[in-house]
Amino acid sequence: MEDELTMCEVREGAVGKLELLFDRHYPGILRYFQYLTSNRTLSEDLAQEVLLLLHEKYAHLERVEDLLPLSLQIVRFKIMSQRRKSVRRGEYTQVSITDIQLPDLDDNPAEYVERKQMLEQLAKAMSGLGERCRELMRLKLEGKAFPEIQKIMGVAAINTIYTWDHRCRKNLLEAMGGSWEPPKR
Repeated sequence: MEDELTMCEVREGAVGKLELLFDRHYPGILRYFQYLTSNRTLSEDLAQEVLLLLHEKYAHLERVEDLLPLSLQIVRFKIMSQRRKSVRRGEYTQVSITDIQLPDLDDNPAEYVERKQMLEQLAKAMSGLGERCRELMRLKLEGKAFPEIQKIMGVAAINTIYTWDHRCRKNLLEAMGGSWEPPKR
């Protein structure tokens, strides 16, 4: 009954009474959001959004009994919206950097030697390519996109760059012995 009187006063223009309603109901809504999301910051944002939405769009409702089911429905919609956004952003599939186990490349002498031989073979194969192929590979290794490479090399059509790239990779693969993988022992 007290909330209904306070709501009537707010509708009549006593906006200061809104703070009283906020102080009374915000902690419960916040706890409910925290239960649903397990995220305090997100819960605070969503709880404030719900209370603001109730004030702006549903100020005409007079009874608290009408507001509770409505606020729970708004909460449900806000949570579903937040979860859709999280899926789009890939937040559910993110892995903590501390959970990723990276191999230590320096500890295994056999892999070190194999990698060194592969790099030597690659350097030898690259030196056997033509100047244009070496320049194209250098630009690709610098992270340049094909349109940038087209401008740098002064070529009229981008398809020419694609063709050169295909041929250079094919020639490099042949010079490497037909495989990008090191030979099996």
